[in-house]
Amino acid sequence: MPLALLALAVGAFGIGTTEFVMMGLLPEVADDLHISIPTAGHLVSAYALGVVIGAPLLAALTARMSRRTVLISLMALFVAGNTLSAFAPGNGSLLAARFLSGLPHGAFFGVGAVVATAMVPPERKARSVSLMFLGLTVANIAGVPAATLMGQHLGWRATFLAVGAIGLAAIASLALLVPHDREHAAASTGLRGELAALRSLPVWLALGTTVAGFGALFAAYSYITPMLTDTAGYAETNVTLLLALFGVGATAGNLLGGRLADHSLRGTLFGGLVSLGVVLLLFPLLMRAEWSAALAVTLLGTAAFITGSPLQLMVMEKAAAAPSLASSANQAAFNLANAGGAWIGGLALAAGFGTTSPALAGAVLAVLGLGVAGVAYAVDRRREAPSAGRVVTSHVPDGAGALHR
Repeated sequence: MPLALLALAVGAFGIGTTEFVMMGLLPEVADDLHISIPTAGHLVSAYALGVVIGAPLLAALTARMSRRTVLISLMALFVAGNTLSAFAPGNGSLLAARFLSGLPHGAFFGVGAVVATAMVPPERKARSVSLMFLGLTVANIAGVPAATLMGQHLGWRATFLAVGAIGLAAIASLALLVPHDREHAAASTGLRGELAALRSLPVWLALGTTVAGFGALFAAYSYITPMLTDTAGYAETNVTLLLALFGVGATAGNLLGGRLADHSLRGTLFGGLVSLGVVLLLFPLLMRAEWSAALAVTLLGTAAFITGSPLQLMVMEKAAAAPSLASSANQAAFNLANAGGAWIGGLALAAGFGTTSPALAGAVLAVLGLGVAGVAYAVDRRREAPSAGRVVTSHVPDGAGALHR
């Protein structure tokens, strides 16, 4: 695999760390800025809002630019957002800085996925995407715990300075390792072509599968702490270690999904969604003992992230002529899944269905995702039907252009 994938993974590691570390630093931030923890929680929402707005917007605005330049520019914006977070004098300025930090998130993963697949043979495209996402999953194992500990001992501002330093390392790696792509800049379809990609029903079905599938994950994961403490009987001090197990499972699922999807993209997607639904259905049983609860957390990460690379690649293939915007929109869909899944899981809790009820709500969402994926498959089969029985010569561009030094 090309070394340039390492540069993309470094950027993904920094983004994954800054996205999730705020959840662990809310008490420190609230105390320092003299605000309540619920008010500090808006800092998480501000970042997510930045992702949802920035993913399609920045991808569209940079459609005619060299993708290497876009990646470096997005990471520079990421460094600026985290540096401003570190020096924010109050809650309002920190909210703005967190929003700014979130803007490049989706576009980086979206454009990065297009660049990653352009550097490898067709039979290794899913694996290349999974290697980029490896930085995100490893952030949950090492980056977030380390950054949280740093914030608790050195102050939360030191954490964001450190994340900014990771961003600088990513910029250096991207400049050194990612090849130039001048042909793309010349041949790009531009903003109009990128927007045209979103008029495709298969693209929207793929995005809908992402929202439902990862909504299933976040319906349960958003409330994993009360499940582990109130149902499984773990002490709160052990939850951080258990969440690292989720990161281990996510890393394994991500790598496995990338390898399997290169053999059967659709089969891997269907299998991942079925596995996720089964794991979530078993949560009430698995949460009855400490050992099985730890297993459940690991399996949740594995089953959910098996679908990550297939979903990203499917969106890109459905918008093959102009994949950057659609690929970035998939990251916005992921964050919508985060918010929507947490909301649906919260409804189950509020209705009094029990501590593990968010997992059962997630299982319903997994089934919904499987249904949307099934509709997408049926639509593809119907579109292919007129071509049956005759030879059709076509060329579907990968949308990435030739990459060279």
